[in-house]
Amino acid sequence: ANSGLEHFCSQGKALHRFQVGLTPLLQAYASMLMVNEWGNHCEFCFTGKGGLSKCGRCKWTFYCEVTCEKDDWLMHKLECSPVIVLGGNWNPSETGRLIARILAIHKIHPERTPSEKLAIKELESHLGKLDNEKKDLIQKEPCCSVSLSFQAPSVPQNDILVVHFIQVNYHRFTIKDEELSHLGSATFADIAPVIVTCKGTLAEVREIHPGEEIFTSYIDVLYSTEDMNDCLRDSYFFYLWTNKDKDKAKVEIWKFTYPPEADMIRYVCNVLSYEGPSTTQVPQELSQEKSCMFEDSNMYKMHMMCQAMICLYMQNWEGALPYRQRITQPCSKHFLYMPSASMWLKLGRLGGPGEQTSGERALKKAIISMEKEVSDGRDNLYISEIKQELENH
Repeated sequence: ANSGLEHFCSQGKALHRFQVGLTPLLQAYASMLMVNEWGNHCEFCFTGKGGLSKCGRCKWTFYCEVTCEKDDWLMHKLECSPVIVLGGNWNPSETGRLIARILAIHKIHPERTPSEKLAIKELESHLGKLDNEKKDLIQKEPCCSVSLSFQAPSVPQNDILVVHFIQVNYHRFTIKDEELSHLGSATFADIAPVIVTCKGTLAEVREIHPGEEIFTSYIDVLYSTEDMNDCLRDSYFFYLWTNKDKDKAKVEIWKFTYPPEADMIRYVCNVLSYEGPSTTQVPQELSQEKSCMFEDSNMYKMHMMCQAMICLYMQNWEGALPYRQRITQPCSKHFLYMPSASMWLKLGRLGGPGEQTSGERALKKAIISMEKEVSDGRDNLYISEIKQELENH
């Protein structure tokens, strides 16, 4: 053991060289689109575009073409009738929806298919590490989300359902778009052998040579050691982190991440409403000059957010960009912080007519950030689309 990590020999290490930015393309064993995204994306392929057509029965889910609707019917029929009956009151958990879909797939394909390197039933559950209180809480969730909310085929006994619930919750992946907005969830059994690391991004953003182990990190790297272990115990029933070297720096960063309070937002809106945006220009310039006074207090991000709100209200996109940079800059000192690309991308798309300079600059910075991230890389489809946006500006 070294620094709290156990090293051991295992089969299935990298069989060939991986470059920084390569993205594995794997078919999900089961996937689902968030209910909140119904109407914005295709239920089957997750494509987000106009011209989506409603499901002919429930009128709630949408598809980009007839082929997607037909291909998704085996999964959607589990939810179609309950949605018709319950309408807006139908709101099971994402894990419950995934379990129902996995049960349906098991009924159709009870044996592992040749394309599956690892079967769902072989996934680790850490069931033996649960205390009684956690077991009691988990036992109620599958019954509520699967047995009652779905027409799930051959619902197994509750003990087996609990194991399914833990496996899916433990190995579920979040599906996001290019702006890191949450779209849904999926299970990829073949990704399960990837080893969890507690070294932030140091182990992932590098070239991997044959014979080396592949690592991933699925807990926010800005959490302190204690908070990360709490998250691991709550979600995955084990813990790893022992190194507290960066805890002090993380605490400093967290001071900037609290959202502005509702009273402060109301204050800004009232000022803009009663006094008009032009009267706030001078205070804005003065507070920007004195912003260093806020840097060592919890007021820092609140101050930056309020100034950005004023700039956006006045459609001063050029003035809003520096505030965004100040908010995320502390994170970039210690980590490759993925939301940075998302923030640049959103700001680049906010600019109105006549504000191409600031929009182009933000989009270019989004591309730079995305190319540095192992999840995107230089040849990613999202980057190609953003470059096309730049050409059309």
